[in-house]
Amino acid sequence: MAWGDLLAAFALYLVIEGLLPFVSPSGWRRGLAQLGQLSDGQLRMIGLAVLLAGLTLLLAVRSAA
Repeated sequence: MAWGDLLAAFALYLVIEGLLPFVSPSGWRRGLAQLGQLSDGQLRMIGLAVLLAGLTLLLAVRSAA
C-alpha cells in the first residue's frame, strides 16, 4: 500500500465524519449525548461491530481489485 492510498483513505474519513455535523448539527449533538449515556460495555460492542464491518469491507474491496 502506498502512502497516497493511506492519505486518500484518511481524507475520505474526514469528509464522511464532517458530513453529519455540517448537515444536521442539532441531530449530531443529540446523537453524541445519547452515546455518552451508554455503558462502557455497550460502547465496546459498538466499536467492535464497526471495526469488524470496516475490516470485512476492506478485505472485500482489496480482494475484488
